Amino acid sequence: MPSPPPAWVQALKPAGPQGSELLAQERAQSNVDVDKLAELLHTKEALDRQQHILSILESEKVFDKSENYTLGRTEKIQRALGKAKRLQQLAVQHKWSQDDYYMANDLLSEPTPYGLHASMFLVTLREQTTPEQKKLFLEPAAKYEIIGCYAQTELGHGSNVRGLETTATWNPDDKTFTMHSPTLTASKWWIGSLGRTANHAVVMAQLYVGGKNYGPHPFVVQIRDMQTHQPLENVYVGDIGPKFGYNTMDNGFLLFNKVKIPHVNMLARFSRVDKETNKYMRPASHSLLYGTMTWVRSNIVLQAGSVLARGVTIATRYCAVRRQFQDRDGGKDAGENQVLNYKMVQVRLLPLLASMYALHFTGRGMMRLYEENQKRMKGAVEAGQDKRGAGPEQLRAGADLLADLHATSCGLKALASTTAGEGLEVARYLLKSARAVLAGKGTNNDTSQILQTYLSRREKGASFDILEEDKDIVAAFAWRTAHLTFEALKRRDVEKRSWNSLLVDFWRLSTAHSQYLVVKNFYEAVTSPQLTSELDPETLSLMHKLFRLYALHTLEREAGEFFSSSAVTTRQISLAQSNAVMKLLDEIRPHAVRLVDAWKFPDWQLDSSLGRYDGEVYPDLFRRACQNPVNDLVFDPYPWNENVLKNSAPKSKL
Repeated sequence: MPSPPPAWVQALKPAGPQGSELLAQERAQSNVDVDKLAELLHTKEALDRQQHILSILESEKVFDKSENYTLGRTEKIQRALGKAKRLQQLAVQHKWSQDDYYMANDLLSEPTPYGLHASMFLVTLREQTTPEQKKLFLEPAAKYEIIGCYAQTELGHGSNVRGLETTATWNPDDKTFTMHSPTLTASKWWIGSLGRTANHAVVMAQLYVGGKNYGPHPFVVQIRDMQTHQPLENVYVGDIGPKFGYNTMDNGFLLFNKVKIPHVNMLARFSRVDKETNKYMRPASHSLLYGTMTWVRSNIVLQAGSVLARGVTIATRYCAVRRQFQDRDGGKDAGENQVLNYKMVQVRLLPLLASMYALHFTGRGMMRLYEENQKRMKGAVEAGQDKRGAGPEQLRAGADLLADLHATSCGLKALASTTAGEGLEVARYLLKSARAVLAGKGTNNDTSQILQTYLSRREKGASFDILEEDKDIVAAFAWRTAHLTFEALKRRDVEKRSWNSLLVDFWRLSTAHSQYLVVKNFYEAVTSPQLTSELDPETLSLMHKLFRLYALHTLEREAGEFFSSSAVTTRQISLAQSNAVMKLLDEIRPHAVRLVDAWKFPDWQLDSSLGRYDGEVYPDLFRRACQNPVNDLVFDPYPWNENVLKNSAPKSKL
């Protein structure tokens, strides 16, 4: 470590007012009950668990974060594995539940090489294995006796699972499957925990039986020796290299050269190949196969709210501490203005603050929908009532909760992570739902209802009062979605436009539908009995204002579509821009710091000088600079000296 700064430097303080004083003033001007709001967001049980687990992690030297920003990737990933191992040891030692373990990972705030084992690998094994396979794979995986990953994405295909090139061919002679990568683009790619850590993988591959392709299915494949941890014969696996982020995770590649695996390695809870007849046995319910990915997408929406909240917490606190220029209307003696007081900052930051609440409530709603769907689907299978074909687009449009859930989770995952590809599933589903409604076969699920409402009122017009009625804002977003759906359907079915030519329309439709779902979920949350009963009137009113800010700011950005669909008038758009949004910014501004405080991110988790709870931004920035290991180096700056450093041995001359 570099030498500490001299005493005279250590005695210096930032020019006043101090950051701690500014944040104290911010908190004093708001009556938001931070603890009550935090309990509503996370529950008291979760907050108590966080505090308990945080005390354990802080006491462990392996989790020290002081060098997080100065290490190279090679050192980072090795340390990350050390942290992952210690987390698992602590989980066993303290008998942590799954929620405890996830909490510890969240507090660590960096992905570890166990990340995909603890999530996708274990979830898939729980959801898609037979009792025999649970003993063979799930039980040792749960004890970390085998370490796995989920190998779906390939170098040439990501969201298009049907386009995967890896094959699994059934061999009737010895009752095995042959895993093979026939092309370079069949290489599994970007697979978390695969690069250096995993010794097993759930591999999604095209199943071939008797020369016929039955589509993608999951297989458990051992890829490394259990003792030496070297790749098995005809398996080529490694880390894909540095990324712009996520560098404590070993995202990897994987290729197979005709590797045989036993019959039992095909995950067979829902479909299998019969060993005796060599016949493919269709799933009891193909729709259940989508459970794992739907759970993951729903979780991504929830996590997106949390990740956004961390960034907004840091930005809000820093903007309250950072002062820049004088207020031009404040008089010549006015001091520098807090950055958070500038309207240009508010209009960029406060809608993001509203968005983190919107995504949180939407993610929670999605998880509830997922749990309800799983119960319904399992009940239908056990009762022998589910005999449909594979894939969400083969479900009866609008008739199933899963159809809505699959489309919703695809679109929201795309919106939450700004990934557009999966959002196209939404467009396909909405077109099928619209066809069903036009044919008089609509049902009572949400998608069918908004389409039917649009058809029934299309000739009369919308007449939504978005400036005064919150429920009308939701209705306007639903109207826009329905309008874009029927417009796209007309281009596809009547004008016979090609699918490819409509992709931009579908992307807009997917975005519109996803924004509607966020607005709807946010509205339902702020009007729910839980919020109404648990929050004081002022905080409840503030939640409504956050809802309106998110919705009206989004409407303002998408003004063209709202106007062209006749959901709103130009006058309403103009008033939303000039009056409503600006007024909401003024009303939310005094509460901004307390609203981010309610997420209860510990300083240890954020690991940010700018986002410190106490506002001591500048002393912490300077402290970190002084501890920078680069300051241990003594450069030799002269071009005629061969050495780069003064404190290194000279190069030998030949």
